[in-house]
Amino acid sequence: MAVPAHTRTHPVADELAQLLFEGADRERVHGAWRRLVSGKEFAYRPGLPPEERTALSYERLRLLNDAAGGPVELAADPYRLAGLHEWTGPVDGGLTTLASIHYNLFLGSVLDHDDGRTRDLSAFTSLRRTGTFLCTELEHGNDVASMETVAVFDRATGGFHLTTPTPGARKFMPNTSLTGGPKTAVVAARLVVDGEDQGTFLFLTPLSDENGHLPGVRVRPLPQRTGTPVDHCLTSFDGVWLPREALLEAEHGRLGADGTLASSLGNRRKRLLRSINRVTMGKLCMSAGTLGMSRAALTIAVRYAHSRLLAGPKAGERIPVAAHRSHHGRLLHALATAYAMTFLHRSLVSRFAVHAEEDRAEMEREVAVAKGWITWQARAITTECRERCGAQGLFPANGLADLPLNIEGGITAEGDNLVIWVKAASEMVFGHQGVQAGESGDPEGRELTELPFLRDLLAEAERIWQDRARAALREGPTGDPVGRWNVTSDAALEMVSAHARLQAADAFLAAAARAEDPRAGFLMRSLCRLFLLRQLGDHTGDLLAEGRLTPDHVRALPKAVDTVVGGLAPHLMTLVDAFDLPAEVLSGIPIASGGSVGGDEDGGEVDWEEVGVGAGVSVRV
Repeated sequence: MAVPAHTRTHPVADELAQLLFEGADRERVHGAWRRLVSGKEFAYRPGLPPEERTALSYERLRLLNDAAGGPVELAADPYRLAGLHEWTGPVDGGLTTLASIHYNLFLGSVLDHDDGRTRDLSAFTSLRRTGTFLCTELEHGNDVASMETVAVFDRATGGFHLTTPTPGARKFMPNTSLTGGPKTAVVAARLVVDGEDQGTFLFLTPLSDENGHLPGVRVRPLPQRTGTPVDHCLTSFDGVWLPREALLEAEHGRLGADGTLASSLGNRRKRLLRSINRVTMGKLCMSAGTLGMSRAALTIAVRYAHSRLLAGPKAGERIPVAAHRSHHGRLLHALATAYAMTFLHRSLVSRFAVHAEEDRAEMEREVAVAKGWITWQARAITTECRERCGAQGLFPANGLADLPLNIEGGITAEGDNLVIWVKAASEMVFGHQGVQAGESGDPEGRELTELPFLRDLLAEAERIWQDRARAALREGPTGDPVGRWNVTSDAALEMVSAHARLQAADAFLAAAARAEDPRAGFLMRSLCRLFLLRQLGDHTGDLLAEGRLTPDHVRALPKAVDTVVGGLAPHLMTLVDAFDLPAEVLSGIPIASGGSVGGDEDGGEVDWEEVGVGAGVSVRV
């Protein structure tokens, strides 16, 4: 199928892409992955049964490994690791899961411990053995601190016996089948020395070889789940002996020859959190994968909106569905959110890459809050895009149908969103200092076009909900911790939601300030304004009651939104061109390249500039 003419690079779209994709670091962080998914090996393959789709994801993992330019360096680079997820997410959700487990959770965990750089990792860096990560148990998901799997120290051999003591302690959902070849796991288990629980540590555990699973390793496939298939299993251990070097050690725990544990941390829970520290980077990876899916969905939906024609106001006239405010308005709101999500994620990866040890707790909380907000927004965006493409959006060949289901996995992986938000909310009620009353100033004379004013209003919304949460906690039932939290949690979660959106707005504003081309700056500021106006809609009553908005502001809000949408509507194509999806990927998606499922597969090319939406003519200041 021919590639539409509009895929030619345009300076405004290119500058937007530079802002979205790391600027001067764009090629290093994203280049290899973008080229990888452009290859024919990553094209959609219809009709594959689940087992073959899973096997294909493992084949693609090997191609990815060849393009990684050093798996050890990749696992240690938060920027490139997140970038990997952004580009593979839209084309193969199963591959994204496998890569996240192998490079971040498995290889990253090994590298983060004492002998990670001296241990022979060649079997894993060459993918002769695929790495997997076993932490969550069947009956211990949200409460991993209660996991039951044990590694009992054997004084006679100096090694350990890895055991699953109960059916509920079976490791839940790791990719431990024989598909993809031999595998080794990093297994989270309680270290037991002379009957005393020393806390949870990680143990490097071979699971299988070319002949099958190793003695004592019990693996049972789980039923097929929604989304792109992965070989999820239940896995247990029947007294599997591990040598002394299987224990991954660092400052948080080192086991002496006499069985004495030396640790820089005073309690078992802290040792657990330090052992599974890679889960924080995993949250950034899950967010990145859903970011890529959101941008792909918007690119497909916007392109189809311009080639999908319907009856116009004059007899015999045909106009694109994109001409209608009811259609392009929804896509523009989704676009504004996708830009905000991307800039928030960029800011967090940058902070994560350089954060100091004393900032660890705050960093982990901010990453968790962003992961919840980004993945929830990604689900809403991909669902909206699928709907805007009508029946064509239901066909997997059009690149949309599987995305919301794959995002569901991201919402649950590395910490269920609501659970990690509840934890963040409990910490932020009194442990977070937001905007204080009076900081945003008198609203008289302020306009809804002023970005600083809109930003401060969102900060006020966060402060309002924090004040409510604090009051509820103070006034809750005495002697009933659960009851006190129950009357606090709704307000606290609203505070977290406002905080996530405020952080996204701040990142968006900072990115807009970096725009050099005035046309790109116009689009960035307009999109940011649309994002902020949309976020304030639910808070106008509170802001009016607190004297932060006037009645005239509230009355003017719908018109302000409509004005920004109208100004951005001609630039839809430019805004998605900046997402930089490869032409090779788009040309394989019928509705993204002027065709349709069931239509003429050899034709259907649209002259985008002829219908007035080409990148060369869509930018007006």
